[in-house]
Amino acid sequence: MKASASALMLLLLSGCSTPSDSPAQQAQKGKVGPAHSLSMEQLCRQNAARRYNTDTRQIAVIGFEQFQSSYEMRGFTPRKEAFVCTFDTEGRFLHLSMR
Repeated sequence: MKASASALMLLLLSGCSTPSDSPAQQAQKGKVGPAHSLSMEQLCRQNAARRYNTDTRQIAVIGFEQFQSSYEMRGFTPRKEAFVCTFDTEGRFLHLSMR
């Protein structure tokens, strides 16, 4: 009886110690329409040009990522100053972060 109880306890404890395999969360590539992403890019360029006091043609937008409730566009200025523009799920500009 003692042997079966200790074997049962050992089995229960070993079941609790196994690591759970949960996938790592990563950003997804944005799947928005071309017109929608183009208007978001233009808004990002305008806000970055205003913030960094430069022309919108000199702002480079290089990355676009979609998260659960937002979009992010990364870019840089001619002076290699990095920034991130954040948009909501509807494509409305939220803020510009300097990186």
